[in-house]
Amino acid sequence: MDSFMWILQGFLAVVFVYAGLGKIFGSQMHKETFTHLKLPQWFRVITGLVETVAAVLLIVGYWYGEYVFWGAILVTAVGIGGAISHMRVNDSGKAFAAIAILGLLGLVLASISF
Repeated sequence: MDSFMWILQGFLAVVFVYAGLGKIFGSQMHKETFTHLKLPQWFRVITGLVETVAAVLLIVGYWYGEYVFWGAILVTAVGIGGAISHMRVNDSGKAFAAIAILGLLGLVLASISF
């Protein structure tokens, strides 16, 4: 089970570092997405910071296992919030499937790291 947890932890850390930094530094795609979701741009930066903190916690968790749980909880929270944001603007299932799946993977990681 440890190997599965480490792989999942690493996957989520990479995805959330990439997504978080893209939001913080304002990639065009993220700016357009937050405009489409009718969310303010300052919230994009906050979301990026939360995603980056989640990734850092997951990375630190390789040395200090207790941090994995908290990183996974943040991933789950971002996943739930992202899915709700897409549903709120009546996006298709395809539009919010990725973030919903990442949120579920965060929940799986939280449950096996607890």
